[in-house]
Amino acid sequence: MKKLLALLLCLAMVFTFAACGGSSEGGEEGGGDAAAVSFDDIDDNFESEDGTYQIAMVTDVGQLKDGSFNQFTWNGVKMYAYENGKSYKYYQPANGSAATDDDRIKAMTDACDAGAEVIVTPGFLQATALEAVAPKYPEVQFIFIDGWDMGIDNVLGVSYQEEQAGYLAGYAAVMEGYTKLGFSGGGGGSNPACIRYGYGYAQGANAAAEAKGTDVTMRYSWEYGSSFSASDDLQAMLAGWFNAGTEVIFMCGGTMFNSGAAAAEAADAAIIGVDVDQSNQSDTVITSACKGLAQSVQISLGNFYNKGLQKGALVLGAADDAVGLPVDTWSLTNWTVDDYNALFEQIKSGEITVDNNSDMADPSQAGLEHITFEN
Repeated sequence: MKKLLALLLCLAMVFTFAACGGSSEGGEEGGGDAAAVSFDDIDDNFESEDGTYQIAMVTDVGQLKDGSFNQFTWNGVKMYAYENGKSYKYYQPANGSAATDDDRIKAMTDACDAGAEVIVTPGFLQATALEAVAPKYPEVQFIFIDGWDMGIDNVLGVSYQEEQAGYLAGYAAVMEGYTKLGFSGGGGGSNPACIRYGYGYAQGANAAAEAKGTDVTMRYSWEYGSSFSASDDLQAMLAGWFNAGTEVIFMCGGTMFNSGAAAAEAADAAIIGVDVDQSNQSDTVITSACKGLAQSVQISLGNFYNKGLQKGALVLGAADDAVGLPVDTWSLTNWTVDDYNALFEQIKSGEITVDNNSDMADPSQAGLEHITFEN
């Protein structure tokens, strides 16, 4: 039961896991009774009396309320701020999904100039701007969500063992009875997190096929995913997959989800969500490969306010109950929660090790004996 509660961190639209706020190691008291407050109860637009804001977030591509990465990173920011009496503000770089490094640099600089003590920057695209801005503001803490150790004294990279979440999703899909799988990834095959998700997914599917004494097929593509955005071309490709027999596709890349959901709805097929529980966004979602974005933000903010500037890397995975599948909302009927829990514990304990090769953008080269990769 303890583990099941921890996995609620992944739930995308169930905004009442405020009990996790107690683990944020907060500094000042503030806000009120966190247990009675949901993310939606906290205003996105805090009004500072003096025009300065202590905690800032610079959004990744897409909108703040994207139902995915931006939204649940922001949930962690504002929950921590609410609980600890901090002022907060989000900054969206100009030009939306077409934002440039210069746009991100300006947004980070604006946040620093508006009094930010700490800036949360989700998404790997923030790296160049961080390199430009962080050294100029050495007293400001930068938290690089889905990032890495940049070797900068005031930048903390927070990353996840996405390969573990992907493994669980691939294993679940095959144990549920799917034998014709797909993976549609964002970042054009150059995003380390998406690569780890996809490679883990293939490993999990391969392991489940071996356990069942069967083989599966998989279509695997980074096409039309470079911007992580939905598109007519992506939807048409996925519709073609479904028409050719694919039964379930892991949609791994921001609002690319919308193209997958539309194609699956038209074909009466299924998809797997990513990063957060996306089951509320489409009836075609059978489960989601999740990571505890909001909790990890709260932990990182608490570490800064309690211990000072943080640098290096913080890597979270099953051992931290920071990745997993949302068992309370999945629509699986042939694979049980007990079976899932047993597999999760094997990963958590290290009995099962999932390869985290961030360069394995083409798992057909990985020697997975129970998967045939199709074009």
